Amino acid sequence: MRHEITRRETGWEWCRRAFLIFSFFQFLIFLAGCGEQKAHTAPAIYERDSVSMMTSYGINTLISDSGVIKYKIVAERWDVNTVRQPSRWTFEKGIFMEQFDEQFHVEGYIQADTAWYYDQMKIWELRGRVCIRNVNGLVFRSEEFFWDGMRHEFYSHKFSRVVTPERTLEGTYFRSDEHMTHYEVINSEGSFQSEDMEGEQNQGQSGSNTSSAAPADSAAPASPVRQAATRHKAAQKSNYQP
Repeated sequence: MRHEITRRETGWEWCRRAFLIFSFFQFLIFLAGCGEQKAHTAPAIYERDSVSMMTSYGINTLISDSGVIKYKIVAERWDVNTVRQPSRWTFEKGIFMEQFDEQFHVEGYIQADTAWYYDQMKIWELRGRVCIRNVNGLVFRSEEFFWDGMRHEFYSHKFSRVVTPERTLEGTYFRSDEHMTHYEVINSEGSFQSEDMEGEQNQGQSGSNTSSAAPADSAAPASPVRQAATRHKAAQKSNYQP
């Protein structure tokens, strides 16, 4: 009888000790959890200039200059960043812009795949499929285009194509005033009117000018072609002041 009671007391003592050990480990885990709390937050953004001050979608707005509405901008996305140097507007999804005169008549349009406007320098930079058309019917196409609002001129350092009702020009450098009435294309090749060619108004010249004396029933002479690396003198270029 005494031996049986001792065995039962031994089993109870073992259970009590196991419970105490388990409670002790629970207490240690609780202390470890209370000692250091870690906040679950996203990492800080150190590149502040990568964050736009404003991002807008589905843009269709009018822009004024000195109190007069000058432009209409249509874009899928418009980002404004005033911290980045230089500060800029970004149109990553493309842009379509119309220009108006003082009577709110459309003077022309500009469209491109991507565009940046550096507001402090007043410079537009267009990339991708750039297409421009003015009120006189001139069409300009290139992969690069700059519009300097301070100097009031357009220019491009990449291959450009200019088509007017009178002529077609292609060259590796383009420069023009803001209305594209006075322009130049360097390293050009294309078709021209005879009055555009320097030295072709001399009556005594032989060569290409002799084709004007050909009989009426003969084939018409081809338009003069200016080869690469030859400057083109547009009809209005003599009045252009950079």
